[in-house]
Amino acid sequence: MCMGSALRSGPCFLLGNFPIPSISAMPSSVIPWNGSVKILCQGTLESYLYQLEILENLTYRVVEKKLGFQEVAEFVINHMDTNTAGRYQCRYGKEHRWSAPSEALELVVTGLYDKPFLSTDGGQVAMPGENISLRCGSAHVSFDRFSLSRPGGATLSRHRDARLQGDFTLGPVNLSFSGVYMCYGWHSGRPYVWSAPSNALELVVTGTTSQDHTTENWIRLGMAGLVLIVLLAILAENQRGPQVLHQKDQQDLPDLSWSRQESQTEWTFRLTPKDHQGYS
Repeated sequence: MCMGSALRSGPCFLLGNFPIPSISAMPSSVIPWNGSVKILCQGTLESYLYQLEILENLTYRVVEKKLGFQEVAEFVINHMDTNTAGRYQCRYGKEHRWSAPSEALELVVTGLYDKPFLSTDGGQVAMPGENISLRCGSAHVSFDRFSLSRPGGATLSRHRDARLQGDFTLGPVNLSFSGVYMCYGWHSGRPYVWSAPSNALELVVTGTTSQDHTTENWIRLGMAGLVLIVLLAILAENQRGPQVLHQKDQQDLPDLSWSRQESQTEWTFRLTPKDHQGYS
């Protein structure tokens, strides 16, 4: 009976001590006007009821329910507009109890206003460790909020400054900051309705930091020192080789000595080979 009531009007389950579900949007939570989006709610394998809700002020409105044992439930919005944009959450039921709601997922619809411009002061190429300044603004629409985004990355939002534009500072940058960026303009009174995206701006972070250069220099010095030691060892071996060979050859030479015969008054020369003791 409680299950039937939940399917007809709203949840009547008690709140259970279950893992909190997770909610996500595919392919993105920023959707063009009239585009489609898939919302995924992940619970547990024992979950047999999922519920998608849109937050409205201090309460929520049930958007759709999914019945059946499944770990992940899929909810599809086929046509995004100002009515479907907003903050969503989901929950699941099992053992006649509801889980706590997931964290809020913000779905934004784009394309309702003309696109702003996106520019940079210091160029589109930077070295690691530097900061990059980006500027988003519009000459035709007086937006009071601007958002900077990149595919697969986080979205940054800024208030309008005195020049009717939003300034963004990225950095200190590294190689992961390379990529395509776009910005949007919107009004604080309608936070989930954005302009068309600006023209894409590609940023390139290239090169290595000074610390990397220092490490590479130490490696080069170490390799040079190692090569020098090897060359000195080879040179010393070459100088030592002829001396050893000369000493060895001298052992095979005859012994030349002078002797004086006791019975003679003249000096005689005697040849005495070391290796032939039988001769004199």
